[in-house]
Amino acid sequence: MTKHGVVLEDVAEPRHFSFPPPRTATAVGGGDSCRKLATQVDLGAAVVGSWLDSMKASSPRHRLMAPLPGAADAEHDDWMVERHPSALDRFDALAAAAKGKQVAVFLDYDGTLSPIVEDPDRAVMTDEMREAVRCVAASFPTAIVSGRCRDKVFSFVRLAELYYAGSHGMDIRGPTADPNDRGKAESESSVLCQPASEFLPVMEEVYAALVSQVEPSIPGVKVENNKFCLSVHFRCVEEHAWEALFEQVRAVLKDYPGLRLTQGRKVLEVRPMIRWDKGKALEFLLSALGFADAADDVFPIYVGDDRTDEDAFRVLRARGQGAGILVSRFPKETSASFTLRDPAEVKEFLSKLVVVNASTS
Repeated sequence: MTKHGVVLEDVAEPRHFSFPPPRTATAVGGGDSCRKLATQVDLGAAVVGSWLDSMKASSPRHRLMAPLPGAADAEHDDWMVERHPSALDRFDALAAAAKGKQVAVFLDYDGTLSPIVEDPDRAVMTDEMREAVRCVAASFPTAIVSGRCRDKVFSFVRLAELYYAGSHGMDIRGPTADPNDRGKAESESSVLCQPASEFLPVMEEVYAALVSQVEPSIPGVKVENNKFCLSVHFRCVEEHAWEALFEQVRAVLKDYPGLRLTQGRKVLEVRPMIRWDKGKALEFLLSALGFADAADDVFPIYVGDDRTDEDAFRVLRARGQGAGILVSRFPKETSASFTLRDPAEVKEFLSKLVVVNASTS
């Protein structure tokens, strides 16, 4: 069966593969294999000024304050034409370039499958998007790779046939036959990788400290426990309080040298200080699917909107295969090769993948 998809930057001659992939590859189980990929990394202290600049740059509200109506769209169009064309506009040509390879689909959740909302607990995907993802998973191995807790993102998506990589890939499991499983029960057939499991007690302790010390003192802040990472959402925090928020989070972390602070879209994130991210999760999942020694036969498509997705985009660029697709209405530095504007375009892109697959089956 021939699969079609989207290509990363320079297009090579089509390669061939068999489908479905070996979902019970030796990498499944993940205990030792994922630990070999996760090594300690030493990171320097953050500079307050640069962090504040970065927090502002990641704010969509700043980019929305265009001086003229349509200016943001015009800037985006120029950026797409010159460097990051639309994955929809280039779909036919790029689909042909993927002919003969196994397509595997990797999707971020917030901002990709659901719109960004002020309350992270209300980031619900539409039934139409769920059906689009369901159809994609029926055609290709499909994974959700999110900074969210694995159980939380499963409660939003509610599709048992997917792979789920929560906590920025630090909590991975494979499909389950039971749709009522809700992603919690483990089984021998699941892909399972938890390279930071020893950090769980510390993460619980720091979560309690952030809730008791930061939430009451900074109006609008919300701390979310995502199991192997903690998210400090500042989307509803006034900009004048961002510096105080950053300093308070740093003050909590000063007693935990094994943790590091990173930043996403209107969120500060506390993670274990190990060399693991969405890019490592992508590599692990490709290995679990049986492509560790068959890289020429797979065509990964990764769709995401956040700076944390850049690690996965860089992996695809380094491998010289597949497609990194950034979801954004605004020009930004990225290692992705293509763009989509919003979840509506993501849904359209996923639907086109399914249609093309059906027409060539």
